This record gives sequence, C-alpha cells and structure tokens, in this order.
Amino acid sequence: MRSILIDPTGREISLTTKPRSIVSCVPSQSELLFDLGLDDCITGITKFCVRPAHAFSKKQIIGGTKNLRLDKIAQLEPDLIVANKEENERHQIEWLADRFPTYTSDVRTLDHAYTMISDLGELTGSMENAMRITENIQVRLAPLMRQNTSSSVAYIIWKNPLMTVNSDTFINDLLSRIGLVNVFAGRIDSRYPVINEDDLLTSRPDFIFLSSEPYPFKSEHQRSMAIQFPHSKVMLVDGEMFSWYGSRLLAFDVNFIQELR
Repeated sequence: MRSILIDPTGREISLTTKPRSIVSCVPSQSELLFDLGLDDCITGITKFCVRPAHAFSKKQIIGGTKNLRLDKIAQLEPDLIVANKEENERHQIEWLADRFPTYTSDVRTLDHAYTMISDLGELTGSMENAMRITENIQVRLAPLMRQNTSSSVAYIIWKNPLMTVNSDTFINDLLSRIGLVNVFAGRIDSRYPVINEDDLLTSRPDFIFLSSEPYPFKSEHQRSMAIQFPHSKVMLVDGEMFSWYGSRLLAFDVNFIQELR
C-alpha cells in the first residue's frame, strides 16, 4: 500500500504501509475510523470520543479536543494522526504534524464530509468500507433531501450567551439540504455568532432548534423558550445528527422531517 494525498489544509500525507497506530483527535472521525474496520489500529482517542461506547475504555485517552496531551500522543508513536481544523488547536496540530503524519480535515459541507471519508479510506487501506459508508449515507439522506419544507429555523448551540451558526458551517449545509432556511446564515461576524433574544424575536423563525451539544439543552430550556418565543416552534434536536460529519450520518433521523410539517 502506498498513499499520498494533500489534506484540506494543504499538508501532504505520505504513507507506504497501512498505519498500525492511529490517533484520533475528533469524536466524529473516531467513530468513522472504527466503522472503517480499524479497531485494532486505533491507539488513542480524546475523552469526548464516546462512540462506539464499547471502545472508550480500551483506548488511550489523549486529552480533550482543545487540550491534547502531546506527550501521551508521542508515546503512542502514531503512524497517522486524524485531526480537524476547527475542533483542534492549530499550534498543537502543527507540533504533531512536524513529527507524525497528520491529516487535518476542514468539513463545512456534506460534500466535504464525503471527501474526508474517502481520504481516510485511502490513507488506512479501507477504501471499500469508505465507499460503502458514503453510499449508505447518501441513501439514508435521500428521502430528506427530496422534500422542501420552505420553513425558517434558528439553530442554537449555546445558552449564555446565545450562539447560533452562520452559512459557513456543516450544520447550515445540512439544514439547507433538507429545505430549511437558516435565519442567521447571513451573519458574517463569526461562524458561530452571538445573538440575543431581540434577534430571535425580530427574525421570527418558524422553528428554533436547541441542540444537545455543545450546550446540553434540556426540556426545561425548551419549555422556557416556547413561552418566550410563541411565534416559533421550539424543538430539542440531536446535536450529533447535525454536527458529526462521519459515519454518524448513517443514523440521521429520517422521520425528523415529518415533525417540521
């Protein structure tokens, strides 16, 4: 096996053999690596890499996504490190990339996710599994993408302060693909803009989605916001469904669109 590719950050990764020690710094990509059939090759994961659940206690924990334990990673002598431009800290990934083959994804659309799955399939000698996963995701999402609700939505990811997503995000891309218009897509101050209650009131979205991550919105938040914003239907949504850009997409709730009617 010999693989040479350029990752989305412009870094060249060259592998002559299938990696025997893979460290993943991103939860959604960790799950993907397991689903690619690489369980025996994965040596390190973050404390947030909770899927698949059975694997968590069997792998070396190398810190959190924003505070990687570089010493622990180095001790694992990885043949491949899998990171993400947004989820990991640049200076830490650059330190690792100077020492070990490091693939850094930059996933802002569903098409980017497909490319990332293909790249990891190529780098790990599991392209057949990667193609199968991509094809199954496309089949899974097809019924949702054939429908257009023509409804507007505010997708809330944090409580204090209130934070949402703009157009340059994977979440926004998924929302638009299932026919939802993100009322804050035009905000250019940040990929994850801070908003206030007046912004929500004046934008009058048909739906307010309260994500389960990174802030763990619960039923009490839903009830409170439903009173505060009576012109919008407030819903709790699975954050993994909208923000995990690997094989977690295979579990996207195909019945979800029915609740938007």
